[in-house]
Amino acid sequence: MPEGHTLHRLARLHQQRFGRAPVVVSSPQGRFADAAAAVSGRVLRKADAWGKHLFHHYDGGAVVHVHLGLYGTFTEQPLPMTAPVGQVRMRMLGAEFGTDLRGPTVCELIDEGGVDDVVARLGADPLRRDADPGLAWARISKSRRSIGSMLMDQTVIAGVGNVYRSELLFRHRIEPHRPGTQLTEAEFAELWADLVALMKVGVRRGKIVVVRPEDDHGAPSYAADRPRTYVYRRAGEACRVCGATIRTEVMEGRNLFWCPDCQV
Repeated sequence: MPEGHTLHRLARLHQQRFGRAPVVVSSPQGRFADAAAAVSGRVLRKADAWGKHLFHHYDGGAVVHVHLGLYGTFTEQPLPMTAPVGQVRMRMLGAEFGTDLRGPTVCELIDEGGVDDVVARLGADPLRRDADPGLAWARISKSRRSIGSMLMDQTVIAGVGNVYRSELLFRHRIEPHRPGTQLTEAEFAELWADLVALMKVGVRRGKIVVVRPEDDHGAPSYAADRPRTYVYRRAGEACRVCGATIRTEVMEGRNLFWCPDCQV
């Protein structure tokens, strides 16, 4: 599932290519046809993101809310676009570029009040200037749930996915099963600051870059088009720092990765 930096990167791209001008919106697949017709021809005032949620704000107060889920993707093309291929839920056309949305979990038309309702269910987003890490710390410090679980809980911190969760905890040598009540405020402050910095790099580069330069060698990444990771998708391999065997288990439905020697 795309993590928060992907949605913020999309929001910036859509703001740049479509913002402050009328756009033509359609639904080649048909499932979003009525909503598309309601905003087509209107000015896209702003595109922004909160966690893993993308919002297109139109003149008149209409908002298109998108959550990509596991399979959703946007593909961009310069105009003129080719004929739609596959199940295109939403097509947007601007002055010079177009984009197709396929396979989202959510693609719906709401109003600004609906945006407030979505955001009210989410935790602080490290990529937003108005983020309040104190809210996340208040939740974590009072809970006996594991820090590995809470980092993935979008009501605690919005935008963190499996890669950032596993890699952030490794970078700070924190055992993922440690209860939130056993995390110190100083440890959380360091986690938060590092998470903000890492996710900003993700927005800028379009990739999750987590391995420090001094450790960026040895075994290749888990995929040819991805930067190296410390533990993510490296179960059974040697830790890049200490050589111990990376472990994995399922934690609340998602695969967790950690080093049993570095993270104690």
